[in-house]
Amino acid sequence: MPREIITLQVGQCGNQIGGEFWKQLCLEHGIAPDGSLIELPTEQQNGNTGTILSDDRKDVFFYQSDDDRYIPRALLIDLEPRVVNKVAHTGPYKSLFNPENLFIASDGGGAGNNWASGFRQGEEHHEQVLDMMDREADNSDSLEGFVLTHSIAGGTGSGMGSYLLEKLQDHFPKKLVTTYSVFPNWDQSQSDVVVQPYNSVLTLKRLTLHADAVVVLDNTALNRIATERLRISNPTVDNLNSLVATIMAASTTTLRYPGYMNNDLIGLLASLIPTPRCHFLMSGYTPLAVEDGAPSTIRKTTVLDVMRRLSQPKNIMVSADTRTGCYISMLNIIQGNDVDPTQIHKALQRIRERQLVKFIPWGPASIQAALARKSPYVQTRHKVSGFLLANHTSMAELFQTLLHQYDAIKKRNAFVEVYKREP
Repeated sequence: MPREIITLQVGQCGNQIGGEFWKQLCLEHGIAPDGSLIELPTEQQNGNTGTILSDDRKDVFFYQSDDDRYIPRALLIDLEPRVVNKVAHTGPYKSLFNPENLFIASDGGGAGNNWASGFRQGEEHHEQVLDMMDREADNSDSLEGFVLTHSIAGGTGSGMGSYLLEKLQDHFPKKLVTTYSVFPNWDQSQSDVVVQPYNSVLTLKRLTLHADAVVVLDNTALNRIATERLRISNPTVDNLNSLVATIMAASTTTLRYPGYMNNDLIGLLASLIPTPRCHFLMSGYTPLAVEDGAPSTIRKTTVLDVMRRLSQPKNIMVSADTRTGCYISMLNIIQGNDVDPTQIHKALQRIRERQLVKFIPWGPASIQAALARKSPYVQTRHKVSGFLLANHTSMAELFQTLLHQYDAIKKRNAFVEVYKREP
């Protein structure tokens, strides 16, 4: 029985990473840009050509229209038309989305990087958006929850995203809400939003109170990974978005290619979150590859090697030092078609013997490991790839940086009147 998930993409950043995420899902499930199915690749075995069987669950994220095309369960929400138009009207995947699920504010002025403006406009338009959510929810057999993609520094993703989080909890109290939240670049020379500390602190409160899990995607760390690991001298927004899409697709593989464990969202999160407030998760992925076919620096991948790399700070997509502090919980999703469970067992034993990861003293030191199949549609260079979702105490460093920036501008009461102006 499928446990459907509805994706809400809010604001410029949310729609950009959402667009990349759907592109990645279509590739992995063999869905063409117009929503039709691509023929499965054939496999040569002993001279016989056989079709590879694919028993993936497309209906977690997609549903079928009357003409048998696959349509994403996604709502594209923004207060200005530019990005939604690019994703859903002019881009290569323009005929994939349901036109009824696009929401652009009628005045189209955007929120001007102001959280209060985004929140107010969210309130003004909430009936329309909730109506869209209800329609999608009624379209599902057993809805499991919502995924929200947004950034916390701008206006729409943070302000309207905050408002939607509050509304989701009122409207669908029993459904899970997971967010993929992009944290801003704290280096002032690279940031173009002066008031991002205000927006971030206001959004963080809502993420703490109203979300069940927050996967933190940190722009500073994404930039570092793109320059150091992928050797891109000046990473563009598209480079970073494809990194985020890889993370989002990898974190949902066990839902889309179900095994006997972790095949629903609650099963994934239950083992990671010890107390409800402690739900900010960091992620990591290895081996990362660039799309344009540049040679990867990693030559051979084994389960132990992938698991060891995942615990290294340089592969983690949050700029917090995991060498200090300790892990509260940790989930590794290992993707590979010829991975034997005993290899995972041995790798876990080695990591435990060598004490490569440090756990909290007051809880069970368990590394959860889930095995997922690879998509038959996507040819990868590496036999094994791994994804990490972890709850780590060093996440506090990120919040500390954020509060430090907030104090610096609040001390001078800079730009406060812009927020007070909003009703």
